[in-house]
Amino acid sequence: MSDKIAVIGTGMMGGAIIKSLLKGNYLGKITAADFVTEKLKELEALGVETTTDNRKAAAKADIILVSVKPGDLEKVLKGIIKEVKGKLVVSTAATVPLWFLKKQVPDAKVVRIMPNVAALVQASYTAFCCDQDVTEEDKEKIKGILGLMGLCEELDEKYMDAITGLSGSGPGYLSIVAEALTYAGLKVGLPRNIAEKAAAQNLLGTAKLILELPESPTKIRDMVTTPGGTTIDAIYEWEASGVRQGIMNAVEKATVKSALIREKVSPEDKR
Repeated sequence: MSDKIAVIGTGMMGGAIIKSLLKGNYLGKITAADFVTEKLKELEALGVETTTDNRKAAAKADIILVSVKPGDLEKVLKGIIKEVKGKLVVSTAATVPLWFLKKQVPDAKVVRIMPNVAALVQASYTAFCCDQDVTEEDKEKIKGILGLMGLCEELDEKYMDAITGLSGSGPGYLSIVAEALTYAGLKVGLPRNIAEKAAAQNLLGTAKLILELPESPTKIRDMVTTPGGTTIDAIYEWEASGVRQGIMNAVEKATVKSALIREKVSPEDKR
C-alpha cells in the first residue's frame, strides 16, 4: 500500500500514529501538519515531510488523518473541505460521531477510529467505523494502516463510547496496575529495576496468553492457582480489596463521560 497520507495534528496520538507507520515501513509518503513547529521538528528528523498549512497537506494526500481535540475538529475540517473531496478522512477524535464529521466534509468518505497510545509500540487496539460512502476497498486500506499500529477491528458505531472507556483509556488503567505491582515488588525486597521489568512482562505475557493461545482470563487465573499455594492467598486479598469492582466502575465511568462529551461537542439537535 502506497497511498499518500497527511496527518493533521501531531500531538500524542497523531505523533504516535506517524511513528508507528514509520516503524511498520509504510510505503507511502507521510506528511505531518501542525501549527506548533516544535512538534514538527522531531518528525522532520525522522524523515517526515512537515508543514504548518493543513490545506496544503490535505491537497497532496489520498488519505487525511485528523488527530486534533474534539473541540477543534469542526474548524479544522471546514478549513480543508475543498481539499478532501472524494478522499478518505479519518478522525481520531474519541467522542465525535460519524454524522457530525460528515456534516463538516459531506463530499469526503469518513472513518472514525479509536486507537490508544500503545500505537507508539505498534500494540494498540484500534476500533473503527465508517460512513456509508466508504467502500470495501477503502476499508482494506484502513485496515492496512491501522494494522501497522497493532490490532484493528471494524465495529458498529454504537460501541465506540464503550471502546473509548475500555481501550482508549486502557493504558492509563494498566499503568496503575503495573505501578502497583512494581511497588509490591519493592515492598517484598526486590530491586526497583527487577520489580518494574517483572511487572511489565507479566502484563505482556498475560495479554499474549489471551490473544495467542487463546485463553480466557479466567482460565489463565486457574492455570496458576493451585490448592494451598501462594496465588490463592493473593487472589483472596485482591478480591477483598474491591479492585475488580473498582476497575469495572472506572471503565463504566469513562464510557459515560465519553457519551457526555459527545453530546456536548456534537449535540443531536445540530443534525
